[in-house]
Amino acid sequence: MTRKDKRKILELQDERLISLANPKSPIAEQFRTIRTNIEFSSPDADLRTIVVTSPNQAEGKSTITANIAVVFAQQGKRVLVIDSDLRKPTVHCIFHIENHIGLSNILTRQATLEKTVKITKQENLWVLTSGPIPPNPLELLSSIGMSALLEKAKNEYDIIILDSPPVLAVTDAQVLSSLTDGVVLVVSNGKTKIDSAKKTKELLESVKAKILGVILNNKKVQENQYYYYGGK
Repeated sequence: MTRKDKRKILELQDERLISLANPKSPIAEQFRTIRTNIEFSSPDADLRTIVVTSPNQAEGKSTITANIAVVFAQQGKRVLVIDSDLRKPTVHCIFHIENHIGLSNILTRQATLEKTVKITKQENLWVLTSGPIPPNPLELLSSIGMSALLEKAKNEYDIIILDSPPVLAVTDAQVLSSLTDGVVLVVSNGKTKIDSAKKTKELLESVKAKILGVILNNKKVQENQYYYYGGK
């Protein structure tokens, strides 16, 4: 890889991780507002495990997952991001870290959490990448091993944030939602259909998922300024 190629990758990382690259920007402030809203969404509950999902692909959920994790870590909390999208993982690209080993290896008992998590440039923030794409993602995510992993992670981290596949594409997000404390739904302005959003809500509620709130992505605020843009 040439120096120019590396620079392009770093520029892409900075563009997606706006809360880390430019914490004083208006967009980073919006992510801090989201953090506050999540914290106050269930005042009587201890939110330790949160799933971030969307109705469909390319609505920005992975980018938003990463930035929410960054602002929680900046608050001083120990945060673990888990890329539980075992079909089209993206988190490792956003953080520019290797994905040779990860969640799928742990769930098939080939690795342990301690030896698989990776550090990031943000203090207090760790990432568990997806690992190699398995032939049976749903079976792995619904296994006893996944539940055990989340319980183990709670002993090491204050907040665990899972980036999951889209709800309408596969049932993985529903399974993960049933294992965690709450769900944040990402919809994209001008892209997500109202019927798709309603159907997603129904599917999540069918497994008794606790929907903490909805993030409207790609919403134009004023000329040449957006709450966020791009990403998966």
